[in-house]
Amino acid sequence: MSESGPAYDAIGRTYRTTRAPDPRIAAAIDSALGDARSVLNVGAGTGSYEPRAREVIALEPSLVMIAQRPPGSAPVLQGVAERIPLEDDSVDAAMAILSDHHWHDRPAGIREMARVARRRVVLVNFDPALAGEFWMNRDYLPGFLGLVPEPYRRPGYFEEELRGMLDAVRLTALPIPHDCQDGFYYAYWRQPRAYLDSSVRENISVFHLLSGDEVDSGLARLESDLANGTWETRNADLLGRRELDAGLRVIVAETS
Repeated sequence: MSESGPAYDAIGRTYRTTRAPDPRIAAAIDSALGDARSVLNVGAGTGSYEPRAREVIALEPSLVMIAQRPPGSAPVLQGVAERIPLEDDSVDAAMAILSDHHWHDRPAGIREMARVARRRVVLVNFDPALAGEFWMNRDYLPGFLGLVPEPYRRPGYFEEELRGMLDAVRLTALPIPHDCQDGFYYAYWRQPRAYLDSSVRENISVFHLLSGDEVDSGLARLESDLANGTWETRNADLLGRRELDAGLRVIVAETS
């Protein structure tokens, strides 16, 4: 996938309307940061998960996203993960929340995070090997799997790659609540009608990366399946769940 700057300059103009931070995800991120006092937020966007009780510096390539940061947000540098404009060991921790899949060179960005972080690197993202298990990809947008580079489709590769780039890596599952307040792609696993809302899709990059024909066709099938009860029948096991492990992971790597 492409660097978040050009992508979100084009599609992120109403980002804050549907991408509010979810407090449960925020709590998991805060816990992962541990005793870090100073934090660099890489691919910071509008600052959704920046911890208020710490000293934060934001790094974001998109001017459109920077313009949507609310008053009182952390100071922000315009720049990319692959070339972080800070000295070695400049902050206690560096974090990237649902952003590293947008970088041009993910390994280079992660190495840069480790370079500037004295204590730890914290990442939150999805294990791409599990993408085929999500009903939206399985039944309506199978082209999503084509966005995942072939090696990442292999079970275990995601973790192996991280362990090859970082030391003392820990991965923890982060279940997605059924009423998740942050409208990322997987957030609506129990709210399928949300995908029919263009304002929701506007701030999810998947819908801009796939062809318009595939998106239109998939949404038409989803709308039909919701109307005739097929979706509920096919996904009955989800209806009573309060949270779902869809592959979202918190990754912590100690650098000290």
